[in-house]
Amino acid sequence: MYIKKKNDTVFRVQQPSELLSFLMERMQTTRTSVKQLLSHRRVQVNGACQTRHDTPLKTGDEVVVVSDKGNTRLTHPKLKTVYEDDYLIVVEKKEGLLTIPSKPGSRETTAFSILKAYVQRQNKRNGIYVVHRLDRETSGLLVFAKSPELQEYMRTYWKQLVTEREYIAVAEGIITDKEGTIRSWFTEDKRNAVVYSSPVDDGGDLAVTHYRVVKTFAPVAHTEDGQSVPEKPLSLVSLHLDTGRTNQIRVHLASKGHPVVGDRKYGHGNTYSPADRLCLHARVLEFIHPATEQKMRFESPLPKVFNQLFRQK
Repeated sequence: MYIKKKNDTVFRVQQPSELLSFLMERMQTTRTSVKQLLSHRRVQVNGACQTRHDTPLKTGDEVVVVSDKGNTRLTHPKLKTVYEDDYLIVVEKKEGLLTIPSKPGSRETTAFSILKAYVQRQNKRNGIYVVHRLDRETSGLLVFAKSPELQEYMRTYWKQLVTEREYIAVAEGIITDKEGTIRSWFTEDKRNAVVYSSPVDDGGDLAVTHYRVVKTFAPVAHTEDGQSVPEKPLSLVSLHLDTGRTNQIRVHLASKGHPVVGDRKYGHGNTYSPADRLCLHARVLEFIHPATEQKMRFESPLPKVFNQLFRQK
């Protein structure tokens, strides 16, 4: 839950309303000003950050407008703060950024190094601790702990704390089964950092992925002379994981013959990527806050390029 600060403005909802109209009335300000507060993630409803102007409010809800006085903001093109309190930080990572260094002693910029510098600007004794990871080319939501004790607790009870975790992928081809579950056993080759999947138990680690096809589309390109040329069909897929194995979604979709668009590692040598990136995004992260025991839900909008791939050109 968000820890209120002295300069924050706190409102209590007296009757059902929508967030935009509520703040316009209570703050005596314009629609544009409220939308700026929302886009800058300065509005909390019952302790959770809200960015949607049409968020419904019910009687008794607490709305907090977070003060920007004295705040040291995180500003980085590859990393954005979604939520922060005295215990943890939730961030939105862009593709191309590692969660942690790939090698000891590496000076490469990572989500970890950016956040470490950020919290130490507030206090040099502050630390940041990795709870889970996303692949370099995967974008979306990550949570970091602010103490080693909380890190250990969240890692130990991760499956019990996380109530929902959804990924969205753009996969090659039309997946005919609209929903299903992929179960296989993973073995990682440490020499080339590649994960192999077996449909039968070969002594590897069990990996379970549930998927649902959101929509499919066969885009059409147009040549210079105006002729229509069919491009490769695509499937937009929602995925939920029972397990958290390395490269799990990428390996499982590739095993079905529908690798993630832009996956040069598991795409069978296919470098097809109309989006010029790996099309995998951690969209939803919902968990029980380990300190307050409140359910926290965060949603990250789909990268624009995902939707662009499914529009007629």
